Amino acid sequence: MPRRYWLMKCEPEAYTIGQLEQDGQSSWEGVRNYQARNFMRDGMQVGDDVLFYASNAEPSGVTGLATIARAGYPDHFAWKKGHRYFDEASTPEAPVWYMVDVAFRERFPECVPLATLKATPGLEQMMVTRKGDRLSVQPVTKAEFDIIVRLGRKKARA
Repeated sequence: MPRRYWLMKCEPEAYTIGQLEQDGQSSWEGVRNYQARNFMRDGMQVGDDVLFYASNAEPSGVTGLATIARAGYPDHFAWKKGHRYFDEASTPEAPVWYMVDVAFRERFPECVPLATLKATPGLEQMMVTRKGDRLSVQPVTKAEFDIIVRLGRKKARA
């Protein structure tokens, strides 16, 4: 299967690229949107590249890169009563929610803000740049991924 490219959003209060750098690898659990779940369950494969996006941040934007280290598997937190991700409809026999593991790859010297993404030619069709598209897991094209990587590394060269 060919390599795919993704943008995954996380609020800094929950987890940051710095924490992923320190941890090396982490599960990406708690996604409770069916379309995002389907991307994680059916689309993400080991080795796929990820743009790590800090949402609801000042500024919101891409802060680094990760790689899918483990393809979609059932989100076991959905089965734990009392856990914030508990969902009584999900069981080990019939899981509803899935997660993936991500591994740290690179931290950008500075965030590539959403305003920059919106103003950059070639990124007009990205879900994250379009009004109303708030999905936490989004596919991106290789061309979009490459543009953002160049933007993220630009400060390091300056």
